[in-house]
Amino acid sequence: MALFSQTSQQGFQALLWKCRMFWPVSRCQQLFAVSFSIPNREKMNYFSFVTSSSTALPVDPKGTDVFPTEKRSEIDYGEEKGWDEETKEISEGNSSVGAPKKPLIRQVLSRHKFTKVQPPEKPLQAEEWNRLRESFQSPEIFEEVMFNSMVRCNSPIDVAKSLLTHVAKNNGDIAYNLLLKYLALCVQQGQTSEIRDVYDIMKIRFRILESGAYNLLIKGLCNSDQWRMGLTLLEEVKKIMIPSRTNYESCIKAASRHQEMNLAFELYHEMLSKDLVPTLDVLQAFFDFSRGMKDAELQKELFGVLLYLRENQIYPHKTFMRSIKLWFESMPGGNWRGHLTNIKDRQCPVCNHQLEDSDLTEEEYNNLRERIIRDVIHGTDTFRKTSPQEFEAFQTFVENRLPFDIVIDGLNVSHIKPRRMQCENLFDAVNCLAKENARLLVLGRKHMLINSSNWKREVMKEMQNKADFFFAENISEDDAFLLYATLRSGKHCKFVTRDFLRDHKACLSDSLTRHLFRKWQRGHQIVFSPSAGGKHINFTPAFSYDCVVQTTGDTWHIPYKDSFEEKYSYEVPRKWLCIQQQ
Repeated sequence: MALFSQTSQQGFQALLWKCRMFWPVSRCQQLFAVSFSIPNREKMNYFSFVTSSSTALPVDPKGTDVFPTEKRSEIDYGEEKGWDEETKEISEGNSSVGAPKKPLIRQVLSRHKFTKVQPPEKPLQAEEWNRLRESFQSPEIFEEVMFNSMVRCNSPIDVAKSLLTHVAKNNGDIAYNLLLKYLALCVQQGQTSEIRDVYDIMKIRFRILESGAYNLLIKGLCNSDQWRMGLTLLEEVKKIMIPSRTNYESCIKAASRHQEMNLAFELYHEMLSKDLVPTLDVLQAFFDFSRGMKDAELQKELFGVLLYLRENQIYPHKTFMRSIKLWFESMPGGNWRGHLTNIKDRQCPVCNHQLEDSDLTEEEYNNLRERIIRDVIHGTDTFRKTSPQEFEAFQTFVENRLPFDIVIDGLNVSHIKPRRMQCENLFDAVNCLAKENARLLVLGRKHMLINSSNWKREVMKEMQNKADFFFAENISEDDAFLLYATLRSGKHCKFVTRDFLRDHKACLSDSLTRHLFRKWQRGHQIVFSPSAGGKHINFTPAFSYDCVVQTTGDTWHIPYKDSFEEKYSYEVPRKWLCIQQQ
C-alpha cells in the first residue's frame, strides 16, 4: 500500500488496521461539497461532489440497506449555463435538486473567506498540526479547509498524507469527506496507486459509494495505464445507479486514446440511450483519435456524430472544428479538403453549393403554429403570469391589425444599453426597424405609460406614431404574446428579443415539433446588440439559409464558433467549414 510515506508508517499502520477491521461509521454523514480545478488542455475542469447518508452507505453486515438511485438531468447544449455561473455554483457548494440543505458547519464554511489559507510545503508532525489547528479561527473545520486549500494549491501528496495520519491518530477515524478530498488530490496529480488504495479503503468501509466518489475514481483510473479498471467500476455503478455523464465520458476517452473505437462508440450509444448529453470535449475526442484510420464502420459512426450535431443544433468551437477538418483530410483514399469560409446569399463561395433554406414549408409552418398555440400559448404555462382575459384582449388587438412584419419585445430591447434611458434604447430600435416601412408591433408594459426618469411621455408618443403598441400588465409574461403575434402574422414575420424561448420549446412534446421550432427560431429571430462605441444598436437579420450542419454526400458544411463558450440557440455562428471531396 502506498497511502502513507515512510515518515508516517506508525500512523499508516494504525489507519490501515482500522480501515480493514473496525473502522466505525456514523449513519449521520453530513452533506458536503468539494470544488476544485484540474488543468485539461486549454481550460479547467470542475467537479462537484455531494455526499449524504443516502448515497454513501456504510458496510451493512445484514445487507438491509436499500440501493440508492440517481436522478438524471436533461442538458440542452444551446441552453447551458455560462462558465462563470457554473463555477460559482460549484464553489458555493450547491447541490442537485432534492439534496439536503447544507448543515450549519457548511454554512459557516461558506461565510468565511478561507481561500488564502496556505498549506505547508512539507509534511508536519502531530504537534505542528495541532498548533496550526489551534491558531485557526474555526478549529472545527480546520481539516476540511486545509484539504480544500491543498487541492487548490496542488500540494505534495506527502503533505496531505501527514494530515490524514494526524487525523487518524487523533480521532481513530477519517471522515468520508476528507478521504474524498484526498482522492481528489490524487486524481489531480495522476497518482494511480494512491487512487487504488483509497478505493480499497472506501470499499471496505462502505458497501457502495456515492456518485462523486465514482466520478473521481473512474476519471483517475481512466487517465492511467489501468484504464480498464475504470470500465469495471462503470459496470459496478450501473448496478446501483444511472452512471453520470462524467463516468461515461472518462471511459469513452480512455477507450479512444487506446484506439478501441468500437468500445468507445458502444459506450457513446449507451450514454445517449440513457438521455445523457455528451459534451463537445468527448465528441471532439472521437475525431482526434480516429485520424488516419481506414474503417468504413468507424467512418459511418463519425458521420453519425456530425448528424447528431445537426439534429441538436450544436455548434462546434474552433478547436473542435479543426479536429473535424483534420479527420476528413486524414481519411485514407478519401480526398477530402476543408476550407474556412463565410456564406453569402445561401451559396458557399468554396464549392458553390446552395445551403438549405431556413423557411419551413407551408405544411410545417401550419403544424408548428397550431402546436405552439395549443401546447404553449393555450397550455397551462401561459397563464401563470398572464390572465385569460388579458390574453383574449391581446388576441383581439392583433387580429384587428394583422399582419405585422416585425414583433418587438419592448422591455427586452429597452435594457440593451443600461446607461441610457430605457425609452431612448427602444426609440432607437423602432427608428432603425421602421426605416423600410415595416409594420411594427411593440410589446410593452403599462408602467411605460407613466412619465418617469426612464420613460418620457413625449418619446413614447413619438414612437406610437411609428409602431403599434400593446401594453400588458407589469407582471405579465410576454413571450406568449410575442409568439402569438409573430405566428399569426405569417411566415414572413420576424421577431426581436434576446430571450431564448427555451421554456416554451420545452413545452412541445415531440422532438419533430421541437426541431421545427428551433429551425423557425433560427430563421425569424433578429439578434441585436450595442455597437462598439455604444451609441447605436446593431441588428443582425435572420438568415435566409439554415445555420446547422449540412451535407450533400460529397460536401459537408459545418457552422462553428470562435470561442469555447456555449452559445444560446438563437446566437448562430457566422463562420463555416466547407469540406469537399475532390
